[in-house]
Amino acid sequence: MSGITKNEGIAGTERFASPGKGRGLRAVKHFAVGDLVFACPAYSYVLTVNERGAHCEYCFTRREGLSKCGKCKQAYYCEIDCQKGDWPMHKLECTAMCSYGENWCPSETVRLVARIIMKQKVTTERTQSERLLLLSEFEAHLDKLDIEKNEMNQTDIAALHHFYSRHIDFPDDQSLTVLFGQVNCNGFTIEDEELSHLGSAVFPDVALMNHSCSPNVIVTYKGTVAEVRAVQDIQPGDEIFNSYIDLLYPTDDRNERLRDSYFFTCVCDECATRSKDGAKMELHKMNSPPQPEEVRKMVHYARNVIEEFPPPSELLEICELSQEKMGSIFADTNVYMLHMMYQAMGVCLYMQDWDGAMSYGEKIIQPYSIHYPAYSLNVASMYLKLGRLYLGLERKNQGVKALNKAIAIMEVAHGKDHHYVTEVKQEVEELK
Repeated sequence: MSGITKNEGIAGTERFASPGKGRGLRAVKHFAVGDLVFACPAYSYVLTVNERGAHCEYCFTRREGLSKCGKCKQAYYCEIDCQKGDWPMHKLECTAMCSYGENWCPSETVRLVARIIMKQKVTTERTQSERLLLLSEFEAHLDKLDIEKNEMNQTDIAALHHFYSRHIDFPDDQSLTVLFGQVNCNGFTIEDEELSHLGSAVFPDVALMNHSCSPNVIVTYKGTVAEVRAVQDIQPGDEIFNSYIDLLYPTDDRNERLRDSYFFTCVCDECATRSKDGAKMELHKMNSPPQPEEVRKMVHYARNVIEEFPPPSELLEICELSQEKMGSIFADTNVYMLHMMYQAMGVCLYMQDWDGAMSYGEKIIQPYSIHYPAYSLNVASMYLKLGRLYLGLERKNQGVKALNKAIAIMEVAHGKDHHYVTEVKQEVEELK
């Protein structure tokens, strides 16, 4: 790939010093809702192990009849071009997977870091993924890591040496510690239209955007390319904000998540006004309202109840008992009740209990539409799941309605020409 000069940048945007936030990205032209602000190919990426065979390892295309690597028989590709394209990265794992067999088990982060190290060895010029921000400029926040996070970093470094030492000359451990810190703070998870996890990647230019709990853009994926689209009207001079976290939860919870993963507290308007917190924390109408301490304890319970992953039937029972317990204080529209219902719906889908999954989806969808911002992927994916459940249960009219609501959000978030949008539209067309 040819080198890119520092000032080439991304049309319609510029890097700038964002007051109180360090660097950031701002608009230099108007973007309307649904406009593509910019696209960024992954600097480096890796398909998650669970999706092998369903998606091409190189381009992430989802299709039947992929061809597997003749050597390791673990990686699958659309065609020979994809296999050749992926070989510089796949060869890292191919031989090792053959020799380790079932003992091959590096984490996804370790796999991604190995690929970044390989790429850095052969790429000396600025890439198409770094038009505004170099990967080497990523913050690592090593000074803010607690003992547990430091230990996880060291475990990852040990795994990197264990699984890849025959294939890579590593930088020193301090450089590796920095790199893991950078990836942990700036990495992205690539997801499909139902928000299922497909893989992990680094997109330097996308990482330049600062966080807001009322973001004006949304990031979606087309294969291994991140696309950033406007979900609010953006004027020249406006800073462009993405959201780093799930926006379902109330202000204190969101900020706890931000501090834990990204080491800052958000001061956006949503956090300052807490305008949605009342609805998100809706309590049961009772003669004597619960004490704040009782509510705090219940929130703590809701966040920590599923710490291990028991068998699905047990997990469903935990979810149901938890809803019963939490329902003594929380209304059904409370975000922690919704969190537990979402877990239960996931278990029902796994167990192919379609009626159970549908009944949870029906309880979740309206509150989601209120609690999340407009054009939320969480709302779109819930409409998609519900629509497909309705169709499977031969409730055609409800299915079409739900799928059309998903399409309306996806056309803005993913763009009208995205293959996910085309696929859902085809599902609807075939029902006519």
